[in-house]
Amino acid sequence: MSLSTAEKQNIIQEYHLHPQDTGSPEVQVALLTTRINQLIDHLKMHKQDEHSRRGLLKLVGQRRRHLAYLKRKDNQRYLELIQRLGLRK
Repeated sequence: MSLSTAEKQNIIQEYHLHPQDTGSPEVQVALLTTRINQLIDHLKMHKQDEHSRRGLLKLVGQRRRHLAYLKRKDNQRYLELIQRLGLRK
């Protein structure tokens, strides 16, 4: 279920703000979005997996809080990020 190290590094390289950046909101939201998409695919096959569904809801809430923080701090970066990830407002 979790991301491999190589997948995580690719996402960090794509969304980082500077070379040592691993904790900016953009990187964190991108990592969460990838994990959320993986869980959605898992739940399409395993419809009655309530434990994974609960984990999915926790990840969605965490991503929503990161996005709210980014929107509050820098609205332009927020708009660019949701466009890059294909998220709705």
